Amino acid sequence: MFLAVLCFLAVACEQKKADPLVSAPMPRTVKTDFKDYNLVLVSFDALQASRVRALGHSRPTTNNIDRIAREAYTFERCYSVASWTVPASMTWFTGVYPSVHQMTNKYAVYNDERQVFAQIKNQAPRLKTLAEVLKNLGYATAGFTGNAGVSKKFGYDQGFDVYVHDSQVFGRMTKSVPRAIQWLRKNKKQKFFLFLHGYDIHGQSTPKNGYDYRFVSKDYDRRFSGSEQEQELLREEGLDKGQISLRPEDVQFWRAVYDEKVQRADSKFGEFLIELDKLGLREKTILVLTSDHGTELYEHKRFDHGFTLYNELIHVPLIIQLPGQKIGERLSNQVSSVDVMPTLLDLMGVSPEATVNQQCQGQSLTPNFFAKQRHRAVFSETNYRDYTFKRSIIDEERWKLIFTLESKSVELFNLNTDPSETRNLQARYPERARQLKARIYQKFNAMGAKLSAKKWQQGLNPVYPVQGRKK
Repeated sequence: MFLAVLCFLAVACEQKKADPLVSAPMPRTVKTDFKDYNLVLVSFDALQASRVRALGHSRPTTNNIDRIAREAYTFERCYSVASWTVPASMTWFTGVYPSVHQMTNKYAVYNDERQVFAQIKNQAPRLKTLAEVLKNLGYATAGFTGNAGVSKKFGYDQGFDVYVHDSQVFGRMTKSVPRAIQWLRKNKKQKFFLFLHGYDIHGQSTPKNGYDYRFVSKDYDRRFSGSEQEQELLREEGLDKGQISLRPEDVQFWRAVYDEKVQRADSKFGEFLIELDKLGLREKTILVLTSDHGTELYEHKRFDHGFTLYNELIHVPLIIQLPGQKIGERLSNQVSSVDVMPTLLDLMGVSPEATVNQQCQGQSLTPNFFAKQRHRAVFSETNYRDYTFKRSIIDEERWKLIFTLESKSVELFNLNTDPSETRNLQARYPERARQLKARIYQKFNAMGAKLSAKKWQQGLNPVYPVQGRKK
């Protein structure tokens, strides 16, 4: 077997030696059999991949995340299946796209007569969650989260022995980390799955004692303070008008405040890592760091997330640290958040065929650990608030198409030459746009979510109370 792996690597290296679209081959032996090991999945809600130092950001925002990345596999091009919390996070726990788990908005029904929250047991009762699978294998399962989009009311607690969300709607790791540590101390002698989450970076979350503006220019005139109310007004104005207009210094202010929140969240996560070490659990624990989605920081003249599928919203960090191994590899091929569940089941020696009835729509990423992999197409979607319905594809050559179902509008970008998605090339390359649009239809039709079978009419499905008052 060992000789076969060596031969495979040698052939792959010879054939793809100069291919810029692939990851470098792994020169070392990598253990991937972690049956009965612990699992910790950490979600830094609304963390843009571009604001992580290990992924190229200039500010020292993520010292603890970076420390893990130096010993782990870091996927440079991981794309979330959705651009906001409810649909994106449920994909980790079910291994399917939002169109399949159907947790696409907060409400399954929202009208004048009835308002019914979406709940995974009602939306997709046949699906088993990652927590259920592991619990059935004897794992202790616990989640400590910030509430809001990963609340119990949506069924995120399905399969968890303990699932605690903050009493504050957008709770932070300042509470979820201490609770997780307390639980670990009581359960350190048994195998466990722990989900840790916080809204520290989210636009509707501010530090308990306010900002210290550590990254804000001393010359800034403080037109904005960075408050949740200001962020809410900017979010809604961007949705109502299509875009907003800010001074360059205001944009820099908001990005500086965001970076402060990132650094604060990373620092709190550092406390969790210290305790994990103290308890002697690191050598027996798979550690996964990621985000459900990014957020807009005026890249396309809006703020917040959910409404679009630009890369500032769907490009997320994905870092996987394997127990007892100091890897430190950056992998550049495209992967999807729908791959998280099958990857974890693979690493933990769990057969998806036997445990989840082949429901996983992604694929295990463990082959990336042994040989360079080519890009594959990745897909994303959003039905945000029933305000818009968008689908996207990034193909194997890094062409990206965003298709808006209610308006039939098409945006085509070449991410190789235009990574910021500023030049719509649809008129220049209509045939390529047509082919990518056809692939979107083919993909969603294959999963039973036929895009042509529905009239995509805009409506109201609020995420925040202020939106419900707009009826």
